This record gives sequence, structure tokens and C-alpha cells, in this order.
Amino acid sequence: MQASSRAIVSNQPGPHHGLAQRVARSLAHPLCKPVAEHTRKAFTAARRWYESRGDMPLILDAGCGVGLSTRRLAARFADHAVIGVDRSDARLSREHGPLPGNALLVRADLVDFWRLALAAGWQPRRHYLLYPNPYPKAAHLKMRWHGHPVFPVILALGGRLELRSNWRLYLEEFALALELAVGVTAAVEPHVPGDAARAPDAYLTPFEKKYHASGQALWRLVVELPHDAGLVPTDPTQPTGEDG
Repeated sequence: MQASSRAIVSNQPGPHHGLAQRVARSLAHPLCKPVAEHTRKAFTAARRWYESRGDMPLILDAGCGVGLSTRRLAARFADHAVIGVDRSDARLSREHGPLPGNALLVRADLVDFWRLALAAGWQPRRHYLLYPNPYPKAAHLKMRWHGHPVFPVILALGGRLELRSNWRLYLEEFALALELAVGVTAAVEPHVPGDAARAPDAYLTPFEKKYHASGQALWRLVVELPHDAGLVPTDPTQPTGEDG
């Protein structure tokens, strides 16, 4: 199998010089962005679904795209409840077969969904960020998750957080932001998907399949984090876990 996918090009030679300032700011100042009503309603429905699963551990598939990763995670972890979240109805509506009974796809703003999940006391056992948009231009640091004001919320949810990317610098920056925020060291390591010829689900996402087939190196970062709501600066305008 061969594919053609352009390698990421950036004007950054290394981790962004403004990263420490961005992380310090996100830890000191609450994110006061109002929660979108459509996401509040979507979270309420997701919470009811999750509560109906009983005591199943939770897996969050953040930015799940077309939902293939959600389906494959649900198949691999049949004793977990897997919730995939993406903002695009067009992506979520693509046909990739039926959803397993332990999986749910949710159209929502991920920033708001994370905040509502933390406010509701959710503690995912596993949390995936698979091939996020790297925003490779130096001017776009604040659009990468580790440079975004929501970064403390991602860490505060806790669990086994796993990121994958075809841009090593993205993960190196995330690892540096992680150390700055909570003092935890995480390694960036090569990721080689399993034998796709023998295991069709070896690739979790279409991006992973495309990048690997194009001969690009893939990377991952895995870290175990405690649930720590106190990591997020408080503000009376922040969302609560109550129904909207």
C-alpha cells in the first residue's frame, strides 16, 4: 500500500519560545468562554448515555473525526464506555459501519465538552488525542492544545493520556508543557502500527493509515495523570455539570 501525504513544514526550528508564557497564563487565568448551548445539550445527552452504562470505565476519543478510532477503541476495550467527540457533523456522519453498543459519537465543541466533563466529575480511564491539527506556523501556538487556555482542563481530567502525531515537534512541545504545568516527564517515542495486512484495525485513524503509507514517521506520547480539578483556575462563569 502506498499513499501520498505532504510532510509538515514549519518555521519553528524547535519548541516555541513563547510556550512557557502560554502555559503559565493558562494556569493562572480561567477560561471564561461561554459554553455553546448545542454543546451543553450534547453533553447532557452524553452524560445520560454514560450513566446508563453502569460502572463501565470511560474512554474519551477527543477530536475523533469520522469516528473510526471510536469504533476501534470500543472493539479493543469492550468493557469500557467509549465517547468520541468531534465538532463536524459531516465527519461524524460518514459511513464506517455500525457503532458498537459501548460507543457513542457526539457532535460538540471539544473545548466546552472537556470543561463540562471536568465540572461533572468525569475521570476517564483513557484519553486519546489522535493526530490533532498541528497548526505548524509559529504564529499559531495558541491554537495547539498545549498552547490553548483549555490545556489545564485536559490534564485535570486525568487518566492515561495518549497523543499521536506525524509531527514530532508537536509532541515534544506537549511534553515540555506537561512538565511546566505539573512537573511530569513524558517521553516522545516512535509509533509503528501493527501489521495491517493481518489486523485491519491496526490503524486507529485514517490519518494514521495515510501518513504511515506515505512513509512518514509516526510518534506518540503516553502519560498517566491523576484527576486534579484543582489544577484549573476557578471562575464563577465556568460551566457546571448540571443540565442546561
